[in-house]
Amino acid sequence: MAAVLATLLLAATPPAASVDDLAWLAGEWTSDVDGRWTEESWTAPRGGMMIGHSRSGHGEALREFEFLRIVVVEGAPAYIAQPGGGGPVAFRLAAHDAASATFENAAHDYPQRIRYVLSGDTLTATISAIDGSKARSWVYRRR
Repeated sequence: MAAVLATLLLAATPPAASVDDLAWLAGEWTSDVDGRWTEESWTAPRGGMMIGHSRSGHGEALREFEFLRIVVVEGAPAYIAQPGGGGPVAFRLAAHDAASATFENAAHDYPQRIRYVLSGDTLTATISAIDGSKARSWVYRRR
């Protein structure tokens, strides 16, 4: 009986997430609202990693940039951000499905949560505190 129960529990346990589960994020994304622009690009998963970058500005002036990657850290995908090319900050994958992913790091000052949601050719990226407050979103179109 115990062996049957153990087998049922293992069968009910979803497989661990992989970087490949986030392949829908790959592509070139752009937002341009009232002269403020943001571009974000992601490579397709390969070798257990996705590589990305982002840059934002106003008019012709660059305001900020960021190096990004998604890679497995301690057995789960993590979003690694390096704003301004600085030191890496990791956000562990907290939830995902076929068209969304939420990464969290409650110990980080801000943001503590990064969420992406894909709807057709629109990608919405939202950063916030861990409780969802102080939310800031970008709506991108596929380039």
